[in-house]
Parts: sequence; C-alpha cells; structure tokens
Amino acid sequence: MHMTPKLAKLGLFDAKVPRYTSYPTAPQFSPAVSSAQMRDWVAGISPGARVSLYLHIPFCRRLCWFCACRTQGTKTNSPVAAYLKTLFEELEILRAHLPEGVELNRMHWGGGTPTLLTPKMTRNLAKRIREVLLLAPGAEFSVEIDPNEIDQPRVDALAEAGMNRASIGVQDFDDEVQSTIGRIQGFETTRNAADMLRAAGIRSLNADILFGLPHQDQARLSATVQKLLTLSPDRVALYGYAHVPWMARRQALIPSDALPQPEERLALFESARQLFEWDGYKQIGIDHFALPDDTLAIAARTGRLRRNFQGYTDEPCDVLIGLGASAISRFPDGYSQNEPATSKYTAAVREGRFATVRGHAFTGEDHLRARLIEALMCDFRISTDETETRFPGTRAHVAKMLGDVADKFGNTVHLTPSGLEVHPEALALTRMIAREFDAYSMSENAHASAI
Repeated sequence: MHMTPKLAKLGLFDAKVPRYTSYPTAPQFSPAVSSAQMRDWVAGISPGARVSLYLHIPFCRRLCWFCACRTQGTKTNSPVAAYLKTLFEELEILRAHLPEGVELNRMHWGGGTPTLLTPKMTRNLAKRIREVLLLAPGAEFSVEIDPNEIDQPRVDALAEAGMNRASIGVQDFDDEVQSTIGRIQGFETTRNAADMLRAAGIRSLNADILFGLPHQDQARLSATVQKLLTLSPDRVALYGYAHVPWMARRQALIPSDALPQPEERLALFESARQLFEWDGYKQIGIDHFALPDDTLAIAARTGRLRRNFQGYTDEPCDVLIGLGASAISRFPDGYSQNEPATSKYTAAVREGRFATVRGHAFTGEDHLRARLIEALMCDFRISTDETETRFPGTRAHVAKMLGDVADKFGNTVHLTPSGLEVHPEALALTRMIAREFDAYSMSENAHASAI
C-alpha cells in the first residue's frame, strides 16, 4: 500500500480504538439502567412488531486461549442443564411483559459453544422459545458452530428447530498457530461439519477466521484462506485478534513476542483480502466478505447494511432482545446488559426479574453520533442529506464535524458539499475516524488495536 507511511503518521499502528459494534460502546454502560428499565423497554415494544433474539450459551468443553468471550469450561452436561432451566425461567419473565403478537425476525445462538447442547436440550430450548416468540415467515435462525463439538444428531436437531444459517469458527488451520492459541481443529473436521450442515439443508454458511495470531505470517494465513475457500462459505468474517490478557486471563498463555507487529497485521489483512476478492467475494465494511448474492452483500449495495454486536448485519429490526448471562439487548431508547457471572444471572432470574445489571439510556446526541459512526463503519461515507433527513436541523453541526475530520485526516478522506468519504486505500483508518464522532471518554474502551 503506497499510503502506508501516511497511515503510520496518522497513528494507525499505535491507536487503540473500539470496534464500534454499538454506540456508546459497552464499557460506557452504567448501573443506571436496571431490571425495571429493561421491563419497561420490553413492555414498550409495539404489539405485532418483529424483533431479534440473541441467546448466549456461555459453556465450552475446552477454553481456547485466544478467546476473550465470557465463557466457562465444563466436562459434564449438569451445569448446562441447570443453565437451561434458568433460561426457561427468563423466557417466562419475558413472556409476562412482552406485548401481544411480537414475532422473531432473527434469532442467533452464540457463546461459548451452543453446539455442546444435546439434541434433546436443543429441541427443548427451541420449543420454549417458540412458546414465547414465534418465528416470522422468512425468519433467519443462525447458530455458532464448533466443528469439534458437532455431530449428525445435533445437526438434525438444529435443522428441525429451524436453523437456516450456520457460522463455523475456524480461526486458522496452521498446526503451530492452533497449538499456540489452544484451538486444535483440523481441516477435515471443519470440512465434515460443513458437509453435514449443507446436507441437512442449511442454506447459508458463514465462517470466522482471525489475522494477527501468534506465528501467523502471510504464507500461513494465505494457506488458511485457500483451504477455507474450498468450503465455499457464503460470507466470512476476517477479524483482527485483540491481545488483551489484562481482560482475558487465558490470553496470558499466548506468547506476546510471537504476535505479528502492527505493520505486519495490516499486510496479513491485505493478503487475505486479495484472496477473497480474487475468488469473487465482496468486501463488506471493515472486516467481512460475502459472495455477491449473499444477503449481506445485497444490503451493502442497497444501503441497508447495519452494525451490531455480531459485526455486520442486514437486520432491519430496532429491537434486539438478549437472553442469558452477559447478553446485551438493544431498544430504540438504549442498551441493557445481563449479569455476566452465571451465578449472579441465575440469582436474579430466580427472583423473578430481568437480570439486567447495567446499560445506557440514549440522551443528547447519542442517536445522531451513533448513525454517523454506523454509516462510516458500514458504507465508508457519511451523507449530510441523509443525516439531515433523519435528524432535522443538524446539517450545519454535522458539516462542522466532518470538516474537523477532514482537517485531521487530510487526503485519506474526501470532503464534499454533500458529505465525507474515506479514501479506498485508507479504509484501515475507519475505526480511528469513527472515534472522532465518539463523545465519550476513551479511557476505558480503547483496548482494541486499530488494525
């Protein structure tokens, strides 16, 4: 990239910025949002509306060292069964406050490892959800799949429950990289999982891989990408590994001196990006790739791409209900998050209330700034016409903010009377530019590398 020196001068390789899967970001949440607020927001959903549901399963058979998610290891199904009992109780609390006729437009089971549920557990959970929220016609039901923790009976149970999109975790296929991050997963295991899912009628397959892992270089990552391409995933998330051992203790097992330097991380991303594009995939936002006929690619082409806690989405709903420990909900008026610790989450639900422990109620310019950040992250441009339509009377204010950004980032952005666009060769700066619209302190949420 001929703009690399310019990107370095602007601080790309030194910056720590949020991923902006929400605004404000989760570290800005506070205890000001309580269980009572969550109850009121649920009750305020319009009767007959369509909503999304995220369900968190925080258990894994093994704990991968690279992962910073809220998970816990278990060798038996006993704690999982106890957790499901609490989820069923939380669903009943939701039912008690949910208006009539609300339907599910999207449902996602994440974790942790949702596929460690037995077939019976999967069927019971799906049944309990359907008793509270029916899947709307054409709804999307996606599940995170661990190829090491899936078999035909579990695939059959998920397909029977309505799963029509699966997301396979890959990370990297290189043996040394896998050993160093505590994630042993052979290519054959991954291919067998993909074959089982497609044979069961799953219409869309996603895959997640990481760049910036220890011992990773362009040759090794390129080999991983080429193997992944033989599985023909409909979309791929190419996430940058965030090494934050002060937040995720298990990452201390990963040798920091084996991690690629920031300049090398950029080169890793670029080499993977080229391989995906050469194979016909379109770049979606900062770190996703999709085949042209995938719904995510269509959303990007038609200006309907959005940002949420799973990354990029074409989800049109304004309400996302999160169930389970640490799950985050999004409403038109703010965010709420459940207790992260399973024991505290369980205790709250057993008291007959939502397990909300913190969140954020939108105020001031939150909606405006959230839209500016989302537009930048999704489309790499901001339109003053669009923001004026959504937020009348803000044109001059937005134009001033865009001018300030142009002054700071120079020829890496293009300022016009109608808005601002990021230079195609400076897309790596997108999160740094988005930070300019963030009115909150960076002291707590500046933990992820900019590239």
